[in-house]
Amino acid sequence: MTADCTTHAVSRLLAGLVLAAGIFFLGGTAQSARADDTVKVVYHADFADPRRFSAMLTSINNMVTHYQNELIDYDVRIVFVAHGIRFVTDDKLTGTPFAEDAAMAERRSNNAGRLDALRSVQGVKLELCDITRVQVGLDPEKLYDGVDSVPSGVVQIAALQAEGFAYIKIE
Repeated sequence: MTADCTTHAVSRLLAGLVLAAGIFFLGGTAQSARADDTVKVVYHADFADPRRFSAMLTSINNMVTHYQNELIDYDVRIVFVAHGIRFVTDDKLTGTPFAEDAAMAERRSNNAGRLDALRSVQGVKLELCDITRVQVGLDPEKLYDGVDSVPSGVVQIAALQAEGFAYIKIE
């Protein structure tokens, strides 16, 4: 009976060790997967208001600063559609529905500098709807550095969401 109890105790101990090892392994694997994940966020800029754009830039800066401080990899993008084209060029877009107004003229330089810092320093990707650009006849050479064209802004946003990007639109 003592041998049976000892065998049973050893079996329970081994089973416990296997279970603990399995939990440790799974926990370690899950932790590694989380550490390797990239946070993916897409901002949708289709509005004309430069103050609203400024608020969006502040939001993005706060987000990427947090990720940097926490050593979290991120892929943050801004997709510009329709009126959003105003924020990726110094062209006044005269004669288009997106023409510069007084508020845009006043804030253009500041917003452009902040946008460039997000792109060049913090790695935020900028993507412009090529349908919008073509419709207003804007030469691609007039876009800010680092602005990539995508065939359709809304299609790009949908594709990014299908890839797991969180969608944010500043109201």
